[in-house]
Amino acid sequence: MPGPPTPFTLSEHELRQRALRRARRRESRTAWAFVSPSILVILGLSVVPVIWSLLLSFRADDLVTPGRWVGLDNYYALSRDPNFGQAVRNTLTYTALYVPLSIVLGLALALVLNRRIRLVGLYRTLIFVPFVVSATAQGTLFAFILDPQFGAANSVLHALGVSPQGFFTDPAQALFLLVAITLWSGLGFCVVVYLAALQDVPRPLIEAARLDGAGRWHLLRHVTLPTLTPVSVFLVLWQTINALQVFDLVYVTTKGGPLGATTLIVYFIWEQAFKNFTAGYGAAAAYVLAVALFVIAAGLRVARGRESRRLEGATR
Repeated sequence: MPGPPTPFTLSEHELRQRALRRARRRESRTAWAFVSPSILVILGLSVVPVIWSLLLSFRADDLVTPGRWVGLDNYYALSRDPNFGQAVRNTLTYTALYVPLSIVLGLALALVLNRRIRLVGLYRTLIFVPFVVSATAQGTLFAFILDPQFGAANSVLHALGVSPQGFFTDPAQALFLLVAITLWSGLGFCVVVYLAALQDVPRPLIEAARLDGAGRWHLLRHVTLPTLTPVSVFLVLWQTINALQVFDLVYVTTKGGPLGATTLIVYFIWEQAFKNFTAGYGAAAAYVLAVALFVIAAGLRVARGRESRRLEGATR
């Protein structure tokens, strides 16, 4: 007969718990074995370059010969560089034009395409198609159309009796043309997002407002727009980030010219790092841009939080 249980004898429940813990540890090790290569790739392609470029911004380095530590000299030089100042002004002008226009026009088109009209699916597709076209293809296309000598645009203007335009060769027009091209391509994203958001506007609330005698303007102002506030904040942040990071369109069309009129900050960073071979100086400019993006994102997040609290207080 078996003897009485000793203090070292485990119950059946405890044995099952131990077996379960061992199985979970094996599953965890297996999962980490599969995930680890992806984590190493992410660290190698994101975290490590971020740290390396931060250290690079404190050095005078051309990526070829041995560099030297200069501390904050690169950032101090940026504050006195007229070319960097011009790039910042161009970027702010570009952003100030592109972001509000894309939001307003995107909302207006979404409101129109949200109605039951004939061939609405075709119209939605035609508006979204430019968004999926690469910026390089867009730049090549419009560089051909807007060529001052052989482009189709000046041919049309000549037929209409209008004098030929310089387009990308005119410092007064080039930046605004970049804004127009980006609007043509980026408007579809705003339209699609707003169309999706309009489906979430509460229909009972709209019907109640109509029963109270609210017209289209009052419905838009007091019902639709407050409901779309979170989406609008997201689009402002998204479009602002895109506007501050424009590079390929500038590279394909104007190369930052004429006379630096279209040198945006990302093109300036590329030019300093890979054209002038002042990589440390370019890295410093890149971190100025990164700090600006962080401040904008934090500011919009705070504004969204305040707006959400205000709307919650109004509904109580």
